[in-house]
Amino acid sequence: VQLQASGGGLVQPGGSLRLSCSASVDIFSMNIMGWYRQAPGKQRELVAMLSNLGSTNYADSVKGRFTIARDIAKNTMYLRMNSLKSEDTAVYYCNAYRSGEDYWGQGTLVTVSS
Repeated sequence: VQLQASGGGLVQPGGSLRLSCSASVDIFSMNIMGWYRQAPGKQRELVAMLSNLGSTNYADSVKGRFTIARDIAKNTMYLRMNSLKSEDTAVYYCNAYRSGEDYWGQGTLVTVSS
């Protein structure tokens, strides 16, 4: 399983970005997919997750601002990020979990700065 994250970049506070995670396999076969992030000097943390049945879960810090979604036909997962704050600056990683195995993408950098 290979995951390719993209869509990061530099954005001003209050702006928006959409991250994409393209998978090499049928994403519906994954039990759970999600986005994590790691800011400089901090541990990696869960941002949002999506089960194969479509249920979602978000970190409190991003609720109401971020939306996780998927396009099964394209084997792609997305993270729409609105009202970005400086504290959202981090490397964002996509993750997939299936039958006890974790798979990670390479990460995409999001920088929120004026």
